[in-house]
Amino acid sequence: MTDQTTAARSDTRKAFDRRLVPPMMLGSVLNPINSTIIAVALVPIGNAFGAPPSQTAWLVSALYLATALGQPIVGRLIDIFGPRRLFLLSTSLVGVAGIVGTLAPDFGVLVAARVLLGFGTCAGYPAAMALLRSEAKRTGHDSPAGVLTALAVANQTIAVVGPLLGGLLIGLGGWRSTLALNIPLSATAVALGALRLPKQPSTGAAARGRPTAQLDLPGMGLFAAMLFSLLLFLMNLHAGSWYLPVIAVAAGAGFTVRELHAETPFIDLRVLGGNAPLLATYGRALVAYVVSYAFLYGFTQWTEEGYGLSPFHAGLVQIPMFLVGIAVSVTVGRHGGILGKLVLGALGQIAACALMLTLTAAGPLWMLPLVAVVFGIPQGSNSLALQNSVYFQAEPERIGSSAGLLRTFGYLGSMVASSATAASFGERADTAGMHHLAWVMLGAGVLYLLITVFDRSLRRRSAAPAEPARTA
Repeated sequence: MTDQTTAARSDTRKAFDRRLVPPMMLGSVLNPINSTIIAVALVPIGNAFGAPPSQTAWLVSALYLATALGQPIVGRLIDIFGPRRLFLLSTSLVGVAGIVGTLAPDFGVLVAARVLLGFGTCAGYPAAMALLRSEAKRTGHDSPAGVLTALAVANQTIAVVGPLLGGLLIGLGGWRSTLALNIPLSATAVALGALRLPKQPSTGAAARGRPTAQLDLPGMGLFAAMLFSLLLFLMNLHAGSWYLPVIAVAAGAGFTVRELHAETPFIDLRVLGGNAPLLATYGRALVAYVVSYAFLYGFTQWTEEGYGLSPFHAGLVQIPMFLVGIAVSVTVGRHGGILGKLVLGALGQIAACALMLTLTAAGPLWMLPLVAVVFGIPQGSNSLALQNSVYFQAEPERIGSSAGLLRTFGYLGSMVASSATAASFGERADTAGMHHLAWVMLGAGVLYLLITVFDRSLRRRSAAPAEPARTA
């Protein structure tokens, strides 16, 4: 009887800690809910402040600029200090940003609130990936397929429900209510994190003494300068901004030299440079997000201004994408291969972009949800495939920063999408601008397919014996 009790306790210790799932889920969706809910709020905010689409695009870019800078840095801090402290501090900022945004007296303050919001959402996803790695090490089961799928499904759910939720909030309390939503979300995330996240650093880096020695502050600063100037250039594509890419190149050169000689580099370029599969994954993330975010913001603005739908109905049109995306994530998440998911996502992107080129302001209403249905296929397949790729390709001791870099490359793609949307629409989101944007998206979709089919490492991964999926 004693042996049975001991064995039962041992099995319990080796099971994934289900208490971690709620804070992991909520933390990881804070960014996508704020990324998507703003899609239907851009037009009302523009009307309130007299700002055209070329200016309201900064509400999108501000969040991604802050998050693209912050995610790999916060991810590295999580690698060193563990997820708990960074999660609590970061998610607290989400509530502060919600208060500032709700009370914003002008457009500039609203943009500043979105920047703060971007920094506040930086810890959720890297913390979740670090916790997954920690639990895999503790339990001895390096195949958390069920949890990875659940994370992808949660992000897909929020990403597509966001526009509908935004439309409902705007109808009930105006566009400011979309910012106020962050106050209870932040409070809940902080409470769950304080109650359920492990108090000891899961990575053990901080426990080895002098954790601050693990911080490459010069490298982080040069990385921030490089990324900041590059993203500003993407949002100001004109001759007067020639100095921005020059700064980006100079900072990038300095960053490279620093990281190649630093004892504990922020991003180990020697290791990363030798990890071609991970670099290819980052490249796929960039072009995939160009397509998905150009659709999210560009298509949604066109349905309101070009087609004449209300914010609520514009969000309602995206519901089919939510349903299909969830179904696809759950279905493909049952299989261990990555290549098939990526090819499915690539073909879905190309088909959806081709459909966008057939839309007109006088076209039938049923065409709008049809496009959303087709876009649901890559939405459900790509995010799961990219997430799984990083989990298996990254070094275990750098899973936090590697996951952060995945999001950074994705946000680079979103910045390209935001810039392309602003350039395509100009002063008004009309049908001609939407078609121009669709051609840009189609080009990115084709590039995504090419990066996938010529990546031999994906075939090797698919040929490897699949590990049994374990649900949380």
